[in-house]
Amino acid sequence: MNVSPSESFLPEAQFIARFHAIGEERYHHKHPFHLLMHEGKLTRGQLQAWALNRYYYQSRIPIKDATILARSEDAEFRRAWRKRIFDHDGDGTHPGGIEKWLRLVEATGLAREQALRGDAILPAVRYAVDAYLELVRSATFLEAVASSLTELFSGKLIALRMDALRRYYPWLSGGLDYFQGRLTQAPEDADFALAWVVNHARTREQQELALAALRAKCNILWAQLDALYFAYVSPGWPPPGAFQPQAG
Repeated sequence: MNVSPSESFLPEAQFIARFHAIGEERYHHKHPFHLLMHEGKLTRGQLQAWALNRYYYQSRIPIKDATILARSEDAEFRRAWRKRIFDHDGDGTHPGGIEKWLRLVEATGLAREQALRGDAILPAVRYAVDAYLELVRSATFLEAVASSLTELFSGKLIALRMDALRRYYPWLSGGLDYFQGRLTQAPEDADFALAWVVNHARTREQQELALAALRAKCNILWAQLDALYFAYVSPGWPPPGAFQPQAG
C-alpha cells in the first residue's frame, strides 16, 4: 500500500477511532438480512439457511486461529491467542462454540449432520469464508491479526440478536448458548488484538494495512449475507445443490 510521505503516523486515539469508523460503516449489523432477522421478518426456512451456511464460517474460525497461532514466534502472543481455539473447539468436557452452533442448527429443525456435511451451503458463502482463510495465511502477520477486529463490534450485535431471536422466534430459545458465551469472549479477544495491533503497527503504512485488513474482513462477512439474501429472500434463487427450505 502506497502512503504519501506527507501522511503522518496516526496517534493512538485517532488510529483506534479509524477502526471504529470502519465498523460503523461496514460491519454487517446493517445488512438487510440482519435487519429482517431483528425485525422478526424471516421465515423458519430462511433462519435454517442462515444457521446452516453460517456453520461453515464457524467451523473455520479455529482453523483461522490455528493458522495465526502457527505464524507467531512470540510465546506470549501464542499463550493469549490459543484461548480462541478452546473457545470454539471446547476442551473435551465443556462444549465450545462449534458444538453450540450445531445445537442452534438443530433448534431450527435441521439435523446437525446436514451442517457437518457442508454439501448444501451456498457456493458464495464457501468462497467468502475460504477467502478469509487465505487472507490470514498469505497477508502479513499484522493484517492477519487486524482482520479479527470485527470482534470490536460484535458485542452489540450479539445482544441485539439474542433479544430479537427470543422475542420473534421463541422456538429457537434452546439454541442460543453460542451467543451467550460470545458476550464475554468477543470483547476479551478484541481488547487483546486491538492492543497488539496498535503496538505493532509502527509506521503509517502498517497502520493503513491494518485498517484495510479490517475492511476486507467486513466485506467477507457482508458477502456471506449477500449470498443468503439473494438465495433465500430476493429474488430467492438458491443455486443447484444448495439448501432448499420446505414450503411453509
